[in-house]
Amino acid sequence: MAASEENSALFPIFILTMIALPLVPYTIMQLCRAASKKAKSINCQCSVCSRSGKYRKSIFKKAIISNFSTWSNLTLVLLWVIMGVLVYYIKNINREIQVFEPFSILGVQPGASDSEIKKAYRRLSVQYHPDKNPDPDAHKYFVESIAKAYQALTDPISRENFEKYGHPDGRQGFQMGIALPQFLLNIDGASGGILLLWIVGVCILLPLVVAVAYLSRSSKYTGNYVMHQTLSAYYYFMKPSLAPSKIMDVLIKAAEYMEIPVRRTDGEPLQKLFMLVRSELNLDLKNIKQEQAKFWKQHPALVKTELLIQSHLTRQTATLTPELQHDFKRVVELAPRLLDELMKMAVIPRTAQGHGWLRPAVGVVELSQCIIQAVPLSARKATGGYAEGIAPFLQLPHFNEAVMKKIARKDRAELLSQAAGFSESQVQDVESVLDMMPSITVEVSCGTEGEEGIQEGDIVTVQAWVGLQRSNGLVRALPHAPFYPFHKEENCWFLLADQNSNNVWFSQKVSFMDEASAVTAASKAIEETMEGSGANAKETSKAVREAVEKVKSGSRLVMGKFQAPAEGNYNLSCYLLCDSWLGCDKKSGVKVKVVKRTRAGTRGGFTEEGPVVEDGAEEEEEIEEEEYDEDYESEYSEDEEDNNTKRESRANGKAPAPAPAPASASSSGSGSDDE
Repeated sequence: MAASEENSALFPIFILTMIALPLVPYTIMQLCRAASKKAKSINCQCSVCSRSGKYRKSIFKKAIISNFSTWSNLTLVLLWVIMGVLVYYIKNINREIQVFEPFSILGVQPGASDSEIKKAYRRLSVQYHPDKNPDPDAHKYFVESIAKAYQALTDPISRENFEKYGHPDGRQGFQMGIALPQFLLNIDGASGGILLLWIVGVCILLPLVVAVAYLSRSSKYTGNYVMHQTLSAYYYFMKPSLAPSKIMDVLIKAAEYMEIPVRRTDGEPLQKLFMLVRSELNLDLKNIKQEQAKFWKQHPALVKTELLIQSHLTRQTATLTPELQHDFKRVVELAPRLLDELMKMAVIPRTAQGHGWLRPAVGVVELSQCIIQAVPLSARKATGGYAEGIAPFLQLPHFNEAVMKKIARKDRAELLSQAAGFSESQVQDVESVLDMMPSITVEVSCGTEGEEGIQEGDIVTVQAWVGLQRSNGLVRALPHAPFYPFHKEENCWFLLADQNSNNVWFSQKVSFMDEASAVTAASKAIEETMEGSGANAKETSKAVREAVEKVKSGSRLVMGKFQAPAEGNYNLSCYLLCDSWLGCDKKSGVKVKVVKRTRAGTRGGFTEEGPVVEDGAEEEEEIEEEEYDEDYESEYSEDEEDNNTKRESRANGKAPAPAPAPASASSSGSGSDDE
């Protein structure tokens, strides 16, 4: 029993040790980081940013984003407070574990005589003996301490054992115990009752409950925490001709949004919200009553979700009730994840050639930009000489539609200070955000590995270096989006598409946040490519080093494959679409030439064709046809004498003698057209 009490007393020390082991080094690391690296503020100081609280932290040099957020600070402080309480409890409140010292218990000096020991024992007996003192604690102290100490010092064997081994019972064995509180070890004298229940609950029932909860959740959700029902709905409603304004109708059909409760008290606030955002709902003004009735006949969850998203786009969220504010945050928190899956549904192979759809893919990204920046879709319409409308301006601080009406064609400083009436601090806020906006570049090449030219059915490798630069020198950074209440990392979508046929040939998501993963992926891809082309180890190592330097300087490698289509010249478009910024997208042309596959599968007749991917001047079609005809005549045409010989042989009923093969015949595919 004494051993269990000692172990119970050690339980706070055990908890203190478990907390201190990770907490102390983590705190030291954070303090060293804060002391060694100078931070600089890169965000604007407008009132919206100040209220949002998203940009109070700074971004360190070399674009290291501090994840030491407010909640982390509170957690760190709370853990240190718990450690302080435990230290105080261990020091002042918890019962001390004392080593058995018979001399100190009896109050005599070590080496005292038997008479001194007996005299001290009699004195303490008068004070603590049960016949003299009825206090139960006095009885316990007399039996467990005073009597035991007297026996240890008066009995010759016990005293010898104490002097040799430090214990009256002799040598003590090594004892181990579990530092658990006493209430887990004793129930009404039955030792271990609660401990048994605790072991069963923690070791058996808790893992079982966690496993059941995980399996039930995983059966409903994908790896990206999106419901399977949502993916089925998105796949069904996705169409090749969906405009950006129609993407909203598909987005709100997510099963996650259908689970948001619709309360009776939401009716009147939603009616008021409808009147505020009615111009953004694409209703036919000629039949406005019928259109409104049709809108409200939809499923209540769909109506509520669309109105909440439109309130965010039009920046009318201040008018929402507390209940609707809670639902609104849930809606916009799920939006980036759902848009990501919607994008995958747009670019998933839908055609016989394995191509996705371009128009809905662009619409998904445009809707993502508007949601992150809280800009209405109607602001993207071309107006006032701006091809992309006023939407890119609305993502800047202090800009609104009233300011845009005042702006004329002037230089930036005069435009902001005079035409828009901005103060010096407001101009500085705008400049800070403009310095944060990314400038994207891309270098694309297409070709077949180890071969020259592209033939029908070849597996074509796409290799693109996507570069990102900002005026403030950062590569990794969070976008300036104060109206979006959650942190959002910026990403780019790389699309290689045929705009005329609305087909996406190749797509990939690009992120600039994780440099280490980008270095690993680029190194592996370049190494495999160089080895496949037959390069030696020195050349491979050099190419890998160059790729790593590109990644560290702010570029990302995009690689993929697609099957070459039928013969022809294809004018493709390379899209780089940013999901968080408006006006930062990049589009460039890529020309891919696919030639007819030869009969024998070799490439002899096509090795001298022009470059497969052309990013500049076009070749004259007539010159290409003339060169093609010259090759055709020089390698595969038969002279007039051979033709006469064949005709005579056919007339006599004999097979003509085979013509000798030309010295450079590496392919006989072009001759098949003549036959």
